[in-house]
Amino acid sequence: MDLHLFCVRKKAQFLSFPAYCRGIKEEKMEQNHQSYLATEGIGKLMGKYAIPCIISLLVGALYNIVDQVFIANAQELGSYGNAANTAIFPLTVIALAIAVMIGDGCCAFVSLSLGKGERENAGKSVGNAILLTLLSGVFLTGLYLLFADQLIAMFGGTVNEETFQHAREYFFWITTGILFYMFGQAMNPVIRADGNPRFAMFSTLAGAIVNVVLDPLFIFGFRWGMRGAAIATVIGQILTAVLAVWYLCHMKTIKLSKEDFRFSREVIARTLTLGICSFLSQISLVAAMAAINNMIRKYGARDEIFGQTQYAQIPMAVVGIVMKFFQIVISIVVGMAAGCIPIVGFNMGAGQKRRVRELFTRLLLAEAAVGAVAFLIAELLPGQIMWIFGAANESVYYMEFAQKAFRIYLCMIILACVNKATFIFLQAMGKALASTMLSMVREIVFGVGFALALPLFFGLDGVLYSMPVSDALTFVIAGILIKKTYQELSAMPINKADT
Repeated sequence: MDLHLFCVRKKAQFLSFPAYCRGIKEEKMEQNHQSYLATEGIGKLMGKYAIPCIISLLVGALYNIVDQVFIANAQELGSYGNAANTAIFPLTVIALAIAVMIGDGCCAFVSLSLGKGERENAGKSVGNAILLTLLSGVFLTGLYLLFADQLIAMFGGTVNEETFQHAREYFFWITTGILFYMFGQAMNPVIRADGNPRFAMFSTLAGAIVNVVLDPLFIFGFRWGMRGAAIATVIGQILTAVLAVWYLCHMKTIKLSKEDFRFSREVIARTLTLGICSFLSQISLVAAMAAINNMIRKYGARDEIFGQTQYAQIPMAVVGIVMKFFQIVISIVVGMAAGCIPIVGFNMGAGQKRRVRELFTRLLLAEAAVGAVAFLIAELLPGQIMWIFGAANESVYYMEFAQKAFRIYLCMIILACVNKATFIFLQAMGKALASTMLSMVREIVFGVGFALALPLFFGLDGVLYSMPVSDALTFVIAGILIKKTYQELSAMPINKADT
């Protein structure tokens, strides 16, 4: 303490009085921000951090969903355009997976570092995260442009010729904005970690609003079709990225320097380790969608109705819409959990076990409630949802398959919500291995495995059964980890600030 006072006095000797006052004010603001996470009520903190995060993720999900709504209601596109959108969607998720691995890993690293008072490591993590995002964005753009046709075919975009042509057009223009999309998504959790979840929400919301405004103008006004939907999306993504750059230049807790942008193996390894669960959660979704899309194409061709060329795209279009609904729900679920990462990380770093345990309890209850509401909507209102996606312009087979798909595919969505929350909470606690393993089991072992196996016995319906079976079995494992986490939090030594 004496050394600190000496340094402050010396600082005052060399600085002008106004500058000195500003320095003291900034230091106090930083200290207040850090202590806020350790002292403020859990419910209030959840509201402050989780709600903006939920909105940010919802808005991010709406980029693709809004495109699909307008595409579905364009007579020249309809279910063909929907099927094309479904085929391309996993390729955008790959970009998202890399971005959230970097961003969520950085967010967790920064929060843990600030909780321990290691501000230098926090700055290095942000600087390295920026560099990694830019490099990976450039690489992925080049890869997509070189192997576009092969990638589209890999995800079922060749179900018929018209679907393939729409997919090619949409994918080319979406690829031009991949770098901006990745940067905006990666920096969003970094901005939250800096203590400004509202700006993170605002930047994403601004881009989405631009997309919503431009979509009908480009699709219907300019008659650009799939190209118009993609260009509208890219313009929105550019705006989000620009706002993120502005914020990085005005961060309040973390002050970046040139040294922070030097590659550090240790920092990168720690960041990616903490973010690997987020990556696997997204990339495994890609694997599951690839399996599902190809099983739909294979077993749909054997179906009496969907084996006909004019109806071949319907199962893929419908399942894509069901997945979009699921994505909206999961965006809320992940938003609540991811919004808690800075709170969990800081309090874990500070050793405040009771606050972490209380937060875990509240989070699980909230996630189950979201799942219950989603379950009721999926079971009772599938027809109303499908009308939003152009059901009026489609055959009776479109609606019949859609109602069945919603009710089967999402019947265990409550368990899916709890599972997702558990993945992310373990990640926030620094338990990267447990989080990663649970995510891998759900998405790869069960998700892909059952998507490939069940159609052998149940045909096209087997694809729909793969989701609920996977979530039910995953919940058994998640329940064990939840119990273990409560035991560990109860056994941790009590911090003085926790009494």
